[in-house]
Amino acid sequence: MMDNSGILSQINLYAKLAELHNENPFKIKAFSSAAFNLKKIKEPFGSMSDQELLAIPGVGKGVVEAIREISQTKKMRALLELLEITPSGIVEILQIKGLGPKKVAVIWNTLQIETVGDLLDACRQNRLVEVKGFGLKTQAEIVRSIEFALTIQGKWHYARLWEPATSFLESIKKEFSGAQVSFTGAFRRAAIVLESIEIICDIEPEHLADFCEQNNIPAQCNDAEVEATLNGQYPVVVLCTDSESFERELFETTGNVAHLKMLDYQRSDAFKDEKSYYNHKGLRWIPPEQREGLQEFDDTYPDDGFVEFWQLKGVLHNHTTYSDGLNSLREMAEYAKAQKFEYLGICDHSQSAGYAGGLKPEALLKQISEIDLLNEELAPFKIFKGIESDILSDGSLDYSNDILDKLDFVVASIHSGLSMSEEKANARLIKAIENPYTTILGHLTGRLLLLRNGYPINHEYIIDACADNGVCIELNAHPYRLDLDWTWVQYAQNKGVFISINPDAHEKQGYHDMFFGTLAARKGGLLTRNTLNALSLEAFEQYLKGKRK
Repeated sequence: MMDNSGILSQINLYAKLAELHNENPFKIKAFSSAAFNLKKIKEPFGSMSDQELLAIPGVGKGVVEAIREISQTKKMRALLELLEITPSGIVEILQIKGLGPKKVAVIWNTLQIETVGDLLDACRQNRLVEVKGFGLKTQAEIVRSIEFALTIQGKWHYARLWEPATSFLESIKKEFSGAQVSFTGAFRRAAIVLESIEIICDIEPEHLADFCEQNNIPAQCNDAEVEATLNGQYPVVVLCTDSESFERELFETTGNVAHLKMLDYQRSDAFKDEKSYYNHKGLRWIPPEQREGLQEFDDTYPDDGFVEFWQLKGVLHNHTTYSDGLNSLREMAEYAKAQKFEYLGICDHSQSAGYAGGLKPEALLKQISEIDLLNEELAPFKIFKGIESDILSDGSLDYSNDILDKLDFVVASIHSGLSMSEEKANARLIKAIENPYTTILGHLTGRLLLLRNGYPINHEYIIDACADNGVCIELNAHPYRLDLDWTWVQYAQNKGVFISINPDAHEKQGYHDMFFGTLAARKGGLLTRNTLNALSLEAFEQYLKGKRK
């Protein structure tokens, strides 16, 4: 016999789906009311008589029949019928706090959103703001609810942990002046998805635990480790060692097992510090981000030259209020200039992206004129005229050639029809790559980390095509994307393909995501000279002229 919670979950879901599909409103109200009152009952529903159930406020004959059916068969036929016509992703969205069936119906029918991942992506692109019944506050609440659900899974995006982790590390350094303290493990390697924050120090664990207690941070000692929880949710593991062993322990705990094995590392090896150890092995210095036991020993890497965030000169692929951005064209430009960038690339959504306020040709022409005026005012800072063109189902770009010809560059991206076979995805991408107007291939697989797998592609085939056609590949720096995946960066640059670390910013603060994109690029070994937006303004202009020819 199914327990009360199992029965209630089915009755609740039925009421929500019935409302979503505009079923009989009286029946919906009856099941919703009954579910609310049944939660107060402790006695097993299956052992109660019909009369006892009917005596509960709101419980009618239809609800009793449903209880009997679920108790005996563990299924509710009416619920199954509704589930057959409801995408599984919509059922998941219904579980998000603050989203009732009416709002979910709007999300589904108006925005054509059918998964939690697509909903989060729509919030990131501010697509809910203009929809009736929604707004910035509701959109922010939805994001918080989804992200809270992710924390329950026990995994986090690196960017989400970075601020609390950095703050905690700095507070330890301030309290224990002169102590050696560093991030280590997967966090020091800037893994794009993490299960915890790892720190190493030469502080006595009891002293560190006392410090946590004084700062209302839950913590406990476990031999030479202190386990703590930041902000009530982020797990931290602090390894406490002595001063003499700190450098060795930092080295050992930073690189993963595969990296140490490839080094043939032994604890008996002479060790002063990390750099001298690599030199002793006849190797270049390997940055922490790259110590994954994969391609970091490739002899094509130079001794230095890996891209740094401060080396980025331009911000490409950004959205304004012309489509689904929060800031105006002027605001985006002035903020980029204030951040000391030399140039900005505006790439609002193209006309087929109606869900995102995609620009019709006349709106795009209006934006081009506004960019011309701003360029006169803001020089020598320059705004480049671009578009994020949807790659249509047949691989075509979203405008006629005479419109595309008025632009400085085009970011080509897939946003719809993501449920493709590898063969279909490859064909669609290749046609876009071969279009002479395509400058940059945007978020290559369409993935959303922890939320949505990307569509399958043959990476080598696509990267080779970009090399053949002089198309740059975007490393989308948004922490949920980081797509191109870092594991393909080295292959791309070996083929002579430029990588552009783009924020895909939908508000001016989004520019700062390039910091996390740069870390992912460094993991893959991206060199400054192979980074498109590390080019100076003059060099970038020459690149675009060469591409257009």
